[in-house]
Amino acid sequence: MGHTTESSWVPSVTLLVGIGNADIAALLLGADGRVRGDADMVFEGQPVHPSGAVKHTKKSLSLALHEVEPEVQRIVIAGPATSGSLAAMAPDRAVVVAWLIARPDDAEAVVYGEFFRESGGWKFTGIGKGYASGLAELVTAYGVEVEAEKEVEQPVAVPANGPVPLTGVAKAPGQTPSRPLAQSPWQALAAPSAPARKAGEAGGTPAPTASPAPTTAPVPTPWPAPTPSPVPTAYPPVERPYELVEGWEFGPLFEPFTASGKGREVVTVDGRVPPGPVLVEAAHEGEDYFGVFSLNKFNKDDDYLFNTTLPHFTGSSVIRAPGDRSLRLRVHANSRNRWALRVSPVASARHLTGTLRGYGPEALLFTGGAADLRVHFEGKEDGSGYAGMWYHEVAGRTTLLTHPTLIVNATGPLVHTVPIPQGPLLLLFSADGPWTLTVREIG
Repeated sequence: MGHTTESSWVPSVTLLVGIGNADIAALLLGADGRVRGDADMVFEGQPVHPSGAVKHTKKSLSLALHEVEPEVQRIVIAGPATSGSLAAMAPDRAVVVAWLIARPDDAEAVVYGEFFRESGGWKFTGIGKGYASGLAELVTAYGVEVEAEKEVEQPVAVPANGPVPLTGVAKAPGQTPSRPLAQSPWQALAAPSAPARKAGEAGGTPAPTASPAPTTAPVPTPWPAPTPSPVPTAYPPVERPYELVEGWEFGPLFEPFTASGKGREVVTVDGRVPPGPVLVEAAHEGEDYFGVFSLNKFNKDDDYLFNTTLPHFTGSSVIRAPGDRSLRLRVHANSRNRWALRVSPVASARHLTGTLRGYGPEALLFTGGAADLRVHFEGKEDGSGYAGMWYHEVAGRTTLLTHPTLIVNATGPLVHTVPIPQGPLLLLFSADGPWTLTVREIG
């Protein structure tokens, strides 16, 4: 069990859902508890539902619960058998679901849990049911027909630029079939037994309509062409000198705290860090999963600061150090990979001026006037990736807002311009890939 209770209410917003390094998938079910067609399975090989409400990014799912079609009553979250913590994060970075998964004995695939409608809203319930025969048996329980794989005598040719089709696989008694080339185990499953409705048919995806011809407006001063952002190699991240903004009251000042190690560890920050918002920076060597979670007063996972598989990861975020106890962080990493943490004043975060490049999540300070912010997120090599940005107006404040303002929320490569108000602002940028930010003050 976890600290999310069974059948807990969740906000009807866009949730980012993941379970460590497991490659999860979503099954969208109707009132009969079955998928309506092949498009109702969302996974790495089929990353976007036709409605756009459910999307797959690397090792995670984006569920826009407020945009899910009314015919969909349940969204099942499933994947390979593993142990870990399923977490769902709201746009304000609040963790609204945290459910511990214990791998069932002799199971190859697991239904971790599901989101379901109730009284006009959404709830989550943890399940943890295992399937000994793997993903094929799991999806069959929800209306997916898994066809037997034909014997392949010649290598399967995969188009260089085309999608890899879904191919059915079923195990013969006592045998383990060889899978065709696929990006994930989900991609070796057949289409559901209920044929997908064609566009324009009743209950199907709306038929596409012609879009009006795009119009362009002249831009007085063109934005500079973005250049590739560097992949970080420094370990640990370089310390930066900082100066306080006049009238700065947001977050305490103190001598930075540092810790380093390998593998899994719980870090207790010493008494030099007073209560209030603090900057947490992290660096991790290698290409394995890396996560950092804050612990509550019961020593249970509270919020996650970093949850990533980015190679050679560096990142920063802001968390509130508690006043009644020491700040404690749980580090989840492979035992062969080094990591480093630094807890510093928020004032030591990088300042956003001109053009700034980075890689991964980062907390930034903006102290200029009202401006337009150009966001260029390069995404991952496979075209996936998530980018989100929130800001806190910190003038006259001493702590984080309960509901910061969301200004970016997208999957895949992105070039987008958003307005931001006069600073000082704390920007929390969540990105799993290289990015470039360019700020241009108005007037």
